[in-house]
Amino acid sequence: MLTTKQKEGVIKKFAAKDNDTGSVGVQIALLSKRIDELAIHLKNNKKDVHSRRGLLQMVADRRAHLVYLKKHNPKKYSSVTKQLGLKHK
Repeated sequence: MLTTKQKEGVIKKFAAKDNDTGSVGVQIALLSKRIDELAIHLKNNKKDVHSRRGLLQMVADRRAHLVYLKKHNPKKYSSVTKQLGLKHK
């Protein structure tokens, strides 16, 4: 789980304007952070099938957001993927 301070830091970094908590860039960044933490958890708890399912759902959700962002705002897509260190096509 992300702490409130971690979420605030991610939101500040990727927000398009003040009070921006739901834009696509912010959602992708928050999902990426949660995915990273859950991946670490699953390395230590290999038999946690329920968390693995949640991880796959988050990855699919992030992918859908990335496809949307690439289609509607390619410059922002490039910026977000570069900042997060995600490979993009």
